[in-house]
Amino acid sequence: MRSRRSIMIIAGAALSTVCALAACGGCTTDAAGTTRAVSTKGAATSAGSGPLAITTGLFTDPKLPAASWVAAHPGDPRAAAIGASISSRPMARWFTGTSDSDIGKAVGKYTGTAQAAGDKLPVLVAYNLPGRDACGRESAGGARTVLEYQTWISTFAAAIGTRPAIVIIEPDSLGDFSCLSAGQKQTRNTLLAFAARMFAEKAPNTWAYLDGANPRWTPAGTMAKRLEDAGVARVHGFTVNVANYVDTAGAQQYAEDIRKKLGTTTGYVIDTSRNGNGHGGEWCNPPGRRIGAASTADPAALQLWIKNPGNSDGTCGIAPATPAGTFDPELARHLITGA
Repeated sequence: MRSRRSIMIIAGAALSTVCALAACGGCTTDAAGTTRAVSTKGAATSAGSGPLAITTGLFTDPKLPAASWVAAHPGDPRAAAIGASISSRPMARWFTGTSDSDIGKAVGKYTGTAQAAGDKLPVLVAYNLPGRDACGRESAGGARTVLEYQTWISTFAAAIGTRPAIVIIEPDSLGDFSCLSAGQKQTRNTLLAFAARMFAEKAPNTWAYLDGANPRWTPAGTMAKRLEDAGVARVHGFTVNVANYVDTAGAQQYAEDIRKKLGTTTGYVIDTSRNGNGHGGEWCNPPGRRIGAASTADPAALQLWIKNPGNSDGTCGIAPATPAGTFDPELARHLITGA
């Protein structure tokens, strides 16, 4: 996915449980594996609620791109570091209109696999909005019609059913507005509101989040209004910094500013997947960035790896020949070393 947004579940030590949430309502694990308490200001939800209360930690998918590459290249000198620092970590699985021929079957299998793995909590991304990445173009695509998308997202939500999950709804969708007409914006809001309603109605143990972009892209007041228009009141909250590089403190401040503008204590998620060195001014496969610290904050402000480190932002930066969403071991190596 293109990260111009100038466009967050984990590095360092493994996060096998959500930081023992019941015992540590807000905590973080640093790169050395040390768990410590962190601020839980503005917490909207207790640790003993929602999908966190009925699972034993985040699901680590052994079939995501980085893990598949490591398994296929055991002799590559980069494999050990990528395995230890990236592919062994919990992160989101992205579902698009072309990733799976039967979205219901794929989502049902994925959430079922997480449950069978010891009641683990899967994180899923729904990324198939018509006109997706219309302004950025690196990840352009999505459903061809309104009806096609409504069918797709309704099937997605129904396939989760009563299983616990976290779902990130359409990254970029509320930041990617600059090239849209008033009519296109209205259609997008209508579809996002429909998606929010589907998860509320069909997936009662899911925490779903709308896109909140990042502070380098959209002012907090503007984003709060867009979130309201898109139905944020129906879901658990919103995401910030998806596939971007803004440091965690900056992303959290932005999220808190949005929350103040909304006038609620709605939850939010920070994507920390590639923000270890903060933002360097470039948005697309920039050099000198690093995977973020393994962490989880209070359940109303989760820090997760949503972008998969090593997956390209597009044919740009230090991976000019690697299409958006494709795993590149050199990108992964750079993110591990910070070079």
